[in-house]
Amino acid sequence: MERRLRGFAHKYGKNVDTDVIIPGKYCNLVDPVELGKHALEGLDPEYAARMKPGDIVVADTNFGCGSSREVAPIALKGAGTAAVIAKSFARIFYRNALNIGLPIFESVEAVDGIEAGDELEVDATAGTVRNLSKGTSYKAVAFPPFMQALIEAGGLKPYVERRLAEKKSGSTPRAS
Repeated sequence: MERRLRGFAHKYGKNVDTDVIIPGKYCNLVDPVELGKHALEGLDPEYAARMKPGDIVVADTNFGCGSSREVAPIALKGAGTAAVIAKSFARIFYRNALNIGLPIFESVEAVDGIEAGDELEVDATAGTVRNLSKGTSYKAVAFPPFMQALIEAGGLKPYVERRLAEKKSGSTPRAS
């Protein structure tokens, strides 16, 4: 199944940590949309107001470093962020993002070729990033079918629930 994401780039630098993705004072919120209202507030207080659903965060190296705050990717997703493209991710953020179904892509070339405000299209299945503003394309690390199915399902919990329902009904799973 092909999945394309399209939005405008919001670009940030190195070592964007979970404390600035969602400041600690909001970690008691449970509603993803409420968390999203404060996404990146510690780094870019205007992010939630400026971004449009489907926009894409682009960052340098070590995105999501710091504490293992699993609400960080939830806040980004709750704000309407479609994906994050970075040169590299902190491992715990990487796993937390996948667990909640936030697509993330590693591509040094894409990050170097994208500027804030560029219109982007990401083919999540193929792992390609197109900069529509500049007419350039980049390759990102593509996920195997299992991880694509997990992201498409909306994260680990909905994926497992779907798989259990398929097993119970005897239907054939779409990806394993």
